[in-house]
Amino acid sequence: MALRLTARRQSVLHMMPYFRWSALLLFLLLALFQPLHTSAQTTALKTNALYWATTTMNIDAETRFAPRWSGELSIGYNPWSFSDNKKIKHIAIQPEVRYWLCSTYAGHFFGAHLLYSHFNAGGIHMPLGLFPSLKEHRFQGDLGGIGLAYGYNFILSRHWSLELELGLGVIYSNYKKYECRECGSKLGREHKTFFSPTKIAVNMVYYLK
Repeated sequence: MALRLTARRQSVLHMMPYFRWSALLLFLLLALFQPLHTSAQTTALKTNALYWATTTMNIDAETRFAPRWSGELSIGYNPWSFSDNKKIKHIAIQPEVRYWLCSTYAGHFFGAHLLYSHFNAGGIHMPLGLFPSLKEHRFQGDLGGIGLAYGYNFILSRHWSLELELGLGVIYSNYKKYECRECGSKLGREHKTFFSPTKIAVNMVYYLK
């Protein structure tokens, strides 16, 4: 038990620099992308319901910096381990720039985004046949990606909306591969570049202003 608590404490300490960088990026996004117009909603907070369904805590901040342009930063964090050493532990940071076809925060939009994640995952059966090796092995490492997205924002009220978004792009990952069981043997280090969904979101959006 003591060893397990020590390992968890070390894991939390290992993640602290990522929390600090995430907070700094979120602050810079809100500070640098100050809106040029204040006649409509300019700043929004949101959370992805599909991301929560994977037990991942997440928050997203978006701000308008031109009549049809906005910038956002999303952060996700999953610290949980489950029975049989199943886990999708990770922290993910994803900045995105959006162009709205009609007006900001209404209707259709296109986006371009970056993605970074540090992860420790294994023993998980992913839907739609994504990453089938996760069911039999554990992977620990980092990934980065770039992608394009399309989405639509359904206005519900003055302060609320529902947003759908799908992104596709290219991801590069560098990781260590282990046997899936707890303390499983290391099988080697690998790297891979692949085409993949980079964002799938059903966001509940709250406008601050």
